[in-house]
Amino acid sequence: MTWFEWYNALEKPTWTPSPSTIGLIWRILYPIIIVTFLFVFVQTARRKLPWPVAIPFAINLVANLIFTPIQFGLRDLKLAAIDIVVVWGTIVWMIPVIWNHYRWVAVAQLPYLVWVSIATVIQLSITWWNW
Repeated sequence: MTWFEWYNALEKPTWTPSPSTIGLIWRILYPIIIVTFLFVFVQTARRKLPWPVAIPFAINLVANLIFTPIQFGLRDLKLAAIDIVVVWGTIVWMIPVIWNHYRWVAVAQLPYLVWVSIATVIQLSITWWNW
């Protein structure tokens, strides 16, 4: 069974966006993530930001990148649920940590926070209903 067939067979909330819509949302968010995260990492490397500010960005980046292999490669719903909670939690952590240094970076995370909040509810629902 392909990942697409597997995903479509899962019980999901009726309001779950289609895979193509989810892909479009990420195509919009990834440029924002790339620009802002790169900015934070460069400013940290230049010592214009204290290194603890970059920690939630680094954790978020790793957790975001491993979600797809966990969800669709391993097909491990429980681990994917844990991972997406880490993604969500680090966004919530990133915003206040960067706020006093570069408010535009904090504000730029808001669409990411909104989408990951929705995606977290979807993922937790899928995990619960397909346990």
